[in-house]
Amino acid sequence: MADVHHFSYGLWTPVPAYSMSVVGSLLGLLFASRARASNEVQRAAWLGLAALSIGGTGIWVMHFIAILGFTVDGSPVRFDVGLTVFSAFMAVAVVGLGLFTVGYGGDRPVPLLVGGVITGLGVATMHYTGMAAMRMSGEIHYGAGLVLLSVVIAVVAATAALWFTLRVRGTLATVGASLIMGVAVTGMHYTGMASMTVTMDHADQPGHADHVPGVTGTGVLLPVIVVVSLIATVLLVVVGMAPTEDELEDEARTLAERLATPPVHLPRPTPEPPARAPLIVPRRPPLDPTSQAASADVESGESVHGAGVEDSAGVEDSAGVEDGAGVEDSAGVDDGAGVRGSGTS
Repeated sequence: MADVHHFSYGLWTPVPAYSMSVVGSLLGLLFASRARASNEVQRAAWLGLAALSIGGTGIWVMHFIAILGFTVDGSPVRFDVGLTVFSAFMAVAVVGLGLFTVGYGGDRPVPLLVGGVITGLGVATMHYTGMAAMRMSGEIHYGAGLVLLSVVIAVVAATAALWFTLRVRGTLATVGASLIMGVAVTGMHYTGMASMTVTMDHADQPGHADHVPGVTGTGVLLPVIVVVSLIATVLLVVVGMAPTEDELEDEARTLAERLATPPVHLPRPTPEPPARAPLIVPRRPPLDPTSQAASADVESGESVHGAGVEDSAGVEDSAGVEDGAGVEDSAGVDDGAGVRGSGTS
């Protein structure tokens, strides 16, 4: 039986592994809090991001970083790329299944327990799939007791994590829950690793250890670091720009109040007549004093002339009629009477 070492590089693997587990759990809880205050469509998106954070960063990345510190005396440790990638997708899928179970099933005990069992068993399966992806010149054995204990830890940790996604509110509580989830995930990993023993099978075959298939841990580590860094950055930007749970609840409450309030029908305003342009009357320029006097004389002369004409015409007409008639009648009568009277005498 070969000697195995889980902390070959000291604290350089367990501390970053635990840190990534806490960061992934924190992001997942923040996304889950947004899901609680969202509608059906938006909730699915938030839960998907929570599954990516917890399952991808909080569990799988933690598992891979921690396993880089595992070494076996007398044999290199390499990894099967296909199984390693498959274990990553498995971690995200099982966590997403549990989150959707409690996210749409509510905080009742049955959905919580069902989701916790499904997620815990899935995480344990992911863990041992990742361990099966290791390649070395020896045969791997597992102790049943520690394997069972690791599965129990996984189920309890998954149930607690799902409960946190339903209940935890506030910054301090969320950070505290993330620290607890990091301890649970890391503890489950190292419990499962402690159940493993290796029996070397190349004692009589010199150089057999140099032909172990697969890629080295550092060959996988660099792409993992780049991808995880990009994903974590994007997730941090998303959760930073997104409204908080309290803001989403206030918005939903305001919208509900608006919909419950009957609309107020205001009278239609009477259109005002179009404004008319002001009437501008041109002012006559002032006259010169000399021209005013001349104009007054002209008007006075016209008045006098008109009066004389009227008076002359009246006198002439009256005299002609009256005098002519009087003279004619008087002359005729008087003369005739006088002539006749004188002759008789």
